[in-house]
Amino acid sequence: MLNAQQAAPNFSSVNENNETISLGDFKGKQNLVLYFYPKDDTPGCTIEANQFTALANEFAALDTVVIGVSKDDCASHQTFIDKYNLKIMLLADTTGELCEAYGVWQEKEKNGEKKMGIVRSTFIIDKQGQLVDVEYGVTADGHAQAILEKIKQL
Repeated sequence: MLNAQQAAPNFSSVNENNETISLGDFKGKQNLVLYFYPKDDTPGCTIEANQFTALANEFAALDTVVIGVSKDDCASHQTFIDKYNLKIMLLADTTGELCEAYGVWQEKEKNGEKKMGIVRSTFIIDKQGQLVDVEYGVTADGHAQAILEKIKQL
């Protein structure tokens, strides 16, 4: 698992438009909120994406880009964005490489059954590429507002 005050793991992944997005794209320019969620168009993930979208202008005013990451493919992400008119970018980590690098691919238990999956987690990365906040196992509802308050403190 990662900790605040360490360099953010580098990444390069495709977004909903099949464009390659890398950590380096933001270095020296913008803060980055990288949040990992289990699956497109599921109840908790929809709440979280809608709440980040509702605050998109406030994040932008603070020079911050919000990017969601799941193992869904680009087509699934585009459908999710279109269905809810989302204003955030979504990365398709179909190989799971990004999930592994950020330590969010973990064993989870649901109804007594253990299996591997994405633990809902959020990372705030400053303009220098450093992790300034690391949260594993977050609750979707109200999370976007809590992250916005942390960004205001940077």
